[in-house]
Amino acid sequence: MYDALQGREDTFVRYTPPGGKARCDVPLRRFPRPCAVADEGVAVVACMDARLNPYGLLGLSEGDVHVIRNAGGVVTADVRRSLAISQRLLGTREIVLIHHTDCGMLTFTDDGFKATIQDEVGLKPDWSAEAFTDLDQDVQQSIGRIKADPFIPRTGEVRGFVYEVETGRLREVKPR
Repeated sequence: MYDALQGREDTFVRYTPPGGKARCDVPLRRFPRPCAVADEGVAVVACMDARLNPYGLLGLSEGDVHVIRNAGGVVTADVRRSLAISQRLLGTREIVLIHHTDCGMLTFTDDGFKATIQDEVGLKPDWSAEAFTDLDQDVQQSIGRIKADPFIPRTGEVRGFVYEVETGRLREVKPR
């Protein structure tokens, strides 16, 4: 769709998510691609593990929510940046965090991981892997990071869950 509209910078594009109604008009000269507003007003932060399907777990379809994924579903500076954009520019109001049992982030330490990389390539990474030892504690920490971020305007509706891969159950973690 984008290629067909190049050269028509004064055109407004109406983005329509699959199976949904039109959600926003965007001037092409302002945004390089049409924006994607989440139908449900929700942003989901989840682990990148292939066993975890955020859409299926929450009974949603593609286009219903913004999904931000990384190793462990950890709330890093980049995740907070994405959440600020999702809320401030694209209108999401709620945030759902999903960690899962049997996560690879439970199997190593940051220091050990960095040392292995440094031994292999000669440089220590300037980032933290953010490994953790307790799922509930990390979900609570992630909720705290979101609530403490002054750039994320709506933090009243932040919920955290652990997906139990063994049972398929989604269990809510209460904030501290």
